[in-house]
Amino acid sequence: MIRQAVPTASLDTMLASLSNNTLKQYEVTFKIWWHYCQENRMDALCSSVPKIMQFLSIQFNKGASYGTLNSHKSALSLIIGSRIGKDERIKRLLKGFYKSKPPMPRYKATWNPSIVLNTLKTWHPCSSLSLETLTKKVVTLIALCTAQRVQTLSLMKISNITCLESGIHINITDLIKTSAPDRPQPVLALPFYKETEICPAASLQYYINYTKDIRNTIDNLFITTKRPYKAATPSTLSRWIKTTLKNSGIDTNIFKSHSVRHASTSSASIKGVSIDIIRNTAGWTGSSQTFAKFYNRPIVRDPNNFANTILSL
Repeated sequence: MIRQAVPTASLDTMLASLSNNTLKQYEVTFKIWWHYCQENRMDALCSSVPKIMQFLSIQFNKGASYGTLNSHKSALSLIIGSRIGKDERIKRLLKGFYKSKPPMPRYKATWNPSIVLNTLKTWHPCSSLSLETLTKKVVTLIALCTAQRVQTLSLMKISNITCLESGIHINITDLIKTSAPDRPQPVLALPFYKETEICPAASLQYYINYTKDIRNTIDNLFITTKRPYKAATPSTLSRWIKTTLKNSGIDTNIFKSHSVRHASTSSASIKGVSIDIIRNTAGWTGSSQTFAKFYNRPIVRDPNNFANTILSL
């Protein structure tokens, strides 16, 4: 649809600046926008600010959230021009939407990681586990100890793993949601922990050795648990984590796999880990207010500080 509507030589370059998830998100906006323009006999690529304000107001009255409306604005700026996002009238309108219906965090409270860790302790020794159970244990441990999104976990590569005396470091070289020209790529730190039942580094080492003969040339760390083996997708990782939460007694009708990010960062904060370490570990910028607004829920710069705090729960 975008290609048909914006037949310019620079289109491919413009689209390359977007992540796949953002592009899918914008496609929703474009479908609604084309329909609106057809009904009102408007040029979808050359519209006035009042018409765009009317479009946004209609979506707001239909129940669209502030985040969705902001996404609409960004998508339209891509095809109509940056003046959309800079216009004071549109800024004021979005501010009014925000105050009328402030965005709410997904969770008002979160679960204690110790609940899941106690379950993972029973999945020991690793040599007694099936590939599926072993994979779920390692994925969940890494998710808890790094507070990273499943997209990031799905991009971990065997070739980017370094084993040190203190633990394992994993460089993420692929572009992720938070990648930017002036921002360093994340390096995930997994310590060798004193309780071997939930040691993330030791569990990861065992998983790598276990899958060495079945992964063929697959460099992605996590592979599917059934033949034919292939790189596991983010949705597959989410399913594994959600199943582990359910097996631990977490209500997965309320808490999805992404709640691991809430649970680990909130618990680390309660235990006294500095906000700078939490931001750095989870991939938020130094000035980001995301943790304070949406993640921090009731319940010395050592790279293993965050993971050790979570495991000690």
